Amino acid sequence: TAWAAAVLALAVATGTKAPGPTLPAALAAAVVLLLAVRAVERAVLRRRRRQGRLTRPTLVVGPPEHVEELLAALGPVEDGLDPVGVCTTAGAEVEGLPVHGTPDTAAAVAAAVGAEAVVASAALGADQLRRLSWALAGRGVELLVAPHLLEVGAARVEVRPVGATALLAVRVDVPRARRLVKDAADRVGGALLLLAAMVVLLPAGLAVRLTSPGPVLYRQTRIGLGGRPFTMYKLRSMTTDADRRLAELTDRSDGNGTLFKMRQDPRVTPVGRVLRKYSIDELPQLLNVVRGEMSLVGPRPPLPAETATYDDVVRRRLLVKPGLTGLWQVSGRSDLDWEQSVRLDLRYVDNWSVPMDLAILGRTAGAVLGARGAY
Repeated sequence: TAWAAAVLALAVATGTKAPGPTLPAALAAAVVLLLAVRAVERAVLRRRRRQGRLTRPTLVVGPPEHVEELLAALGPVEDGLDPVGVCTTAGAEVEGLPVHGTPDTAAAVAAAVGAEAVVASAALGADQLRRLSWALAGRGVELLVAPHLLEVGAARVEVRPVGATALLAVRVDVPRARRLVKDAADRVGGALLLLAAMVVLLPAGLAVRLTSPGPVLYRQTRIGLGGRPFTMYKLRSMTTDADRRLAELTDRSDGNGTLFKMRQDPRVTPVGRVLRKYSIDELPQLLNVVRGEMSLVGPRPPLPAETATYDDVVRRRLLVKPGLTGLWQVSGRSDLDWEQSVRLDLRYVDNWSVPMDLAILGRTAGAVLGARGAY
């Protein structure tokens, strides 16, 4: 965008004239190109980090309960920080990581384990954090303090100096203009994607029709924005008696009881298994997007039986439209348990933005083509 602005300023300053639509088209192309380049750069960086390169060994410091929350919030190693150990209350254990000492010994432990960053919980208190910063001085180790806002995205937080301290201002409302932009992008993008998807949908629908009796499309009631029900469309990937047979298979679920999951579901047809592997069965949901019932990116669309069990916290999933894809899709799909799925959906609800949506859409292609968590 900076380059586009520079080109515009240069054209104005020099009096350069271009045919009517040329300059706006060039600016739009520059923005699209910039977004594409950044997406490729992020993808390459994340891949290298998954390979163990360009990551920073990190020591996590704080009370046990805060350390576990921190580890869950830090995300995968591809985000840059690679936790190698913990300093927490004496005698406490943290699943998956060795406890090397207490918060008082964090600086010495960081040197011993070769940590390049220390992530400390704000629960340590002002005095202990101050002493930790003194002890780390001159060691080339970065100190990162995590406030008690673990699921609040950076785009919602602003550091505001007040007096002798710094306060974190958290945006609690989404501007109406941003919602309008998202809705317009969903409808236009959904229509274009639906047209493009026809080259896949038509042969896939024909395969469903020829290989198993029953309709091509499967219709199911899901719950959308504000708790309103709508009919969601999918290519049928199961036998026509799938809903009736569900009760017979409940005790064989691979899920935790809230969601039914089964890796080798006998109701799935051979063609349906291929459709599910690459999420082709979900492409008709683009029609729901065009109709305004769903978004391209959002929480997973829940069943009525699910929402009946929601408490006040989980019900926040219904504050935005459900999505064709989302954080749940790019973070494991069916491999996620109920709690993980809810946490990711709530993180999206609280922090969504246009750049976040673009990043999720970019990662969706990799998740689908790699068939991760699909069954």
